[in-house]
Amino acid sequence: MLVTNIAVMTTLTTPRALRTRARILDAALDLFERQGYEATTVAQVAEAAGVTQMTFFRHFPTKDAVLVSDPYDPLLAEAVAAQPTELPPVERVRRGMLAALGTIEPVEDATASRRVALVARIPALRGAVAAATAETEAAIVERLVSDGVPRLDAAVATAACLGACTAALLALPDLADGPGGGPSLGEVVTHALHVLGEAS
Repeated sequence: MLVTNIAVMTTLTTPRALRTRARILDAALDLFERQGYEATTVAQVAEAAGVTQMTFFRHFPTKDAVLVSDPYDPLLAEAVAAQPTELPPVERVRRGMLAALGTIEPVEDATASRRVALVARIPALRGAVAAATAETEAAIVERLVSDGVPRLDAAVATAACLGACTAALLALPDLADGPGGGPSLGEVVTHALHVLGEAS
C-alpha cells in the first residue's frame, strides 16, 4: 500500500541509506512534478540526486517503485498482529492500520501526499499500485493466519481495509481542492478506516 512507505523507516536501514533514499525520492518527485512521470528517466533522477543509476536501483527496483513501492509491509503486519486476537479479523486489521498511521511524521505525510497525487494522475501506474497492495495484503494475511485466523476470513478482512485506504488515498488529490487545501494523507486514511469501523 502506498502509505506504508512512511512508517518508522529508521528500524529498517542505516541513517546513510535512509538519507540516500530520501534524496532519490525528492529528486524523482521534483522531476515527475516538473516535467511529467513519462518524460522523466531513471538517469535524470539519479543525476539530480547525485547518485549513480546502480545506487538508484539498489533503493528502487524500477521507476514506478519510487511512487508505489512497499518495503515496510512487515511493520504493518506486526501492527496488525499486536492487536488483541479476540477481535474480529477486520477489526484487528483496521486497528493495526490506525496504529501504524500514528507513526507518520508531518514531513513524511507531505512526501507521501506528493506521491499519491502523482499516482492518482497517472492511470498507467494503477497496475503497479495493485501489485504493491497485493504484497501488503499477503503480508497481513499470513500474519493473521499464523495467529489461527481462517485464510478466507483473513483475506476478506485485509482486502476490505486496504480497499478503503486505497480508495481514500486516490481521492486525496480531489479533496485538496477544497478550502484550506483539504485533509492530510493521515486524516483521509483515518477517516476511511473509521467509516469501515462504523459499517462493521
